[in-house]
Amino acid sequence: MKNYLADSVFFGAVLSLIAYEAGLLMKKKFKLAILNPLLIATVCVMVVLLLFKVEYQHYNEGAKYISYLLTPATVCLAVPLYQQLELLKKNLKAVAGGITAGVLASLISVLLLAKLFSLSHEQYVTLLPKSITTAIGMGISEELGGIQTITVAVIIVTGILGNVIAEFVCKFFRIEEPIAKGLALGTASHAIGTAKAMELGKIEGAMSSLAIAVAGLLTVIGASVFANLM
Repeated sequence: MKNYLADSVFFGAVLSLIAYEAGLLMKKKFKLAILNPLLIATVCVMVVLLLFKVEYQHYNEGAKYISYLLTPATVCLAVPLYQQLELLKKNLKAVAGGITAGVLASLISVLLLAKLFSLSHEQYVTLLPKSITTAIGMGISEELGGIQTITVAVIIVTGILGNVIAEFVCKFFRIEEPIAKGLALGTASHAIGTAKAMELGKIEGAMSSLAIAVAGLLTVIGASVFANLM
């Protein structure tokens, strides 16, 4: 069985899709925030690989084809933003200020925690792109000398965490403005957070889509500066 799975070209892709579909079904049935489809899919994939003792490299031979869709999927997020273009123009200063504040908060928090836990420079720059989409984060990590695989894992964990706790945080701090919710999710939790923003409403989804792109660009610049601080 192990050899059959390892030699199958589509094993990784099929396993990933089935695991994600299982996560969607669980989320719809139990309606619990912790049952995030991506989190469930990740756990399911890990269990199957460990159970059948399949190496990650063999799994990734098929799963990597799904990754090719990441960039065009991110680009497609421009559609809801275009539909809310007039709203963006009316709140341009607030939007720009919110995204900038979010990016700085992310970079400064990583710097402070890295100093607190005495991380090496390599570990520090690995964590800097934690709040932006994987397509951009991997490039930043590689350029700064970080560990790409860990960067990807950190980005996914950040996104899932934002997706899971988003509604609770908004209720706790009484954040009711749709624009604020969308910007916060997109800036802090990239595409996974944007998926949650789209569940909350059209305006939230549009603002979150904008935040992904702008926060990504600002992080490219900011990470290059912050990388020299430690």
